[in-house]
Amino acid sequence: MPRPRLCRRVWFKPNVTYFKPAGIRMSGLEKSIITVDEFEAVRLKDLLGLEQEEAAKKMNISQPTFHRLVLSARKKIADAIVNGKAIKIEGGNYKMPNIRGTGRGFGRKAAGPPAVCVCPVCENQQDKVAALPCSQMKCNKCGSLMVRGD
Repeated sequence: MPRPRLCRRVWFKPNVTYFKPAGIRMSGLEKSIITVDEFEAVRLKDLLGLEQEEAAKKMNISQPTFHRLVLSARKKIADAIVNGKAIKIEGGNYKMPNIRGTGRGFGRKAAGPPAVCVCPVCENQQDKVAALPCSQMKCNKCGSLMVRGD
């Protein structure tokens, strides 16, 4: 019996989860489904340019597992581009890190810890600025765009 899979740590959940070729109706398209953890592996390796060992540590997985995730995601992306398929990002075995704590608030006016933005590259934390999304803030240390730390 294989051992159960560990949850992979994902620092960035995509806002856009569907991509399709222009000019083709959705009803006529096949889908290539990429899991959220595969998406995160490609983001860390190809977009941020991290080494596999460093990216694997960020995701809390081994380097060989990270390598398999990247290969699987790249194959699905290539298949979709070459064969004109839609790409859907969904599912996977992952969890988002809880950086702010475990307080349970009820709406925006609830008492609790202040909002924090986290750098997905160097894991630096900064207080969130009101009316400015974390995705538009730059890290004070490395200059990368921040993500919300929930």
